[in-house]
Amino acid sequence: MGRCLVFEPVSLQTVARNVVRKGVRNVVRKAVRKGVRKVARAWALMLCAATAAAPASAQTLPTFTATERASILRHGPWPPPLARDPANAQDGRAQAIALGRRLFFDPSLSAEGDLSCASCHDPATAFQDGRRTPKYGTRNTPSLLDVAQQRWFGWGGASDSLWAASLAPMSSANEMGPPRLDSATLIQHAKALAAYQATLVSPRTTFDAFRDALARGDSRAAAAYPLAAQRGLRIFVGEGRCNVCHSGPLFSNGEFADIGVPFFVPDGVDSGRHDGLKSLMTSVHNRLGPHNDAGAARDPRAVLTRQLDMQPRHFGEFRVPGLRNVANTAPYMHDGSLPTLADVVRHYSELNEERLHADGERILRPLKLTAEQTADLVAFLQSLSR
Repeated sequence: MGRCLVFEPVSLQTVARNVVRKGVRNVVRKAVRKGVRKVARAWALMLCAATAAAPASAQTLPTFTATERASILRHGPWPPPLARDPANAQDGRAQAIALGRRLFFDPSLSAEGDLSCASCHDPATAFQDGRRTPKYGTRNTPSLLDVAQQRWFGWGGASDSLWAASLAPMSSANEMGPPRLDSATLIQHAKALAAYQATLVSPRTTFDAFRDALARGDSRAAAAYPLAAQRGLRIFVGEGRCNVCHSGPLFSNGEFADIGVPFFVPDGVDSGRHDGLKSLMTSVHNRLGPHNDAGAARDPRAVLTRQLDMQPRHFGEFRVPGLRNVANTAPYMHDGSLPTLADVVRHYSELNEERLHADGERILRPLKLTAEQTADLVAFLQSLSR
């Protein structure tokens, strides 16, 4: 078999076609009768290579069930069409996008003139800062890539629009504030900033190529996806049930969950969604308020805000982040407590169920992965980045 590997590449399709037409015995017999023993030997060796390669691929390439395939296909296509935000009349306008880009890098927006949006959301680090937490807070700085795809904004969901989320740091004395501009100007700046951030979309990845190949039934293109990533993907949509929360093209259901990460912070606790709801429901900048450019009655997303109901189970819940570009946005979790993707996978593999509060539906359970399964799941997560 070792000798099979030293031949120059040949067309196996040509070999197979001739084999089918004449039969390998007739081809070899004819070559031998003519005394062309080298030709016969070459045919035999090429057939050896062809038959040896086929079973090896069949043994190593995972096969997905119809249910698994359907789950995989729901994670695309990417990128999805952008839907403009009716609450922000500047969304999608070229002039507003250009203004928002300038404002994003302008430190004069801050009270001291030394802090811009890019100071924490650095384009060089996937529009986050790579730190566990910023110097002014206890929550990890999230990436802004694909932010326009979200339904709620911030780890606790204290904003229901991208422009309102952009207004928050400019108004906070703990971040860029207190503001030096009047309220109306701040709101217009926030809407321009939101228009710019809506253009920040993560690139397509090897997973997207694999997903699209599955969709069109192209097995040759699908086979280019790394085997470890395929095995990890099977865990993700199968026994791991990761896609229950990390669903859709963004790999997030857009909601909030308690995943057993401690919510204690210096001098107290971070109540997560519970406090976020309190802030959102009382804010004059939510979709029900007077600054919605479409008006609450004409904004279909305002219905979600109107139907909010704060419950005890929301205490300690945090937003389910999207997983696109995840390999480039360490550290992880709302408090930045897990440095690597391997740490994240181990967290779910060894989950301490006693840390989960008793209210609400219990979805999580320890995955109890082997070392190989952990590596495979990490390989899949890495394939969501470029």
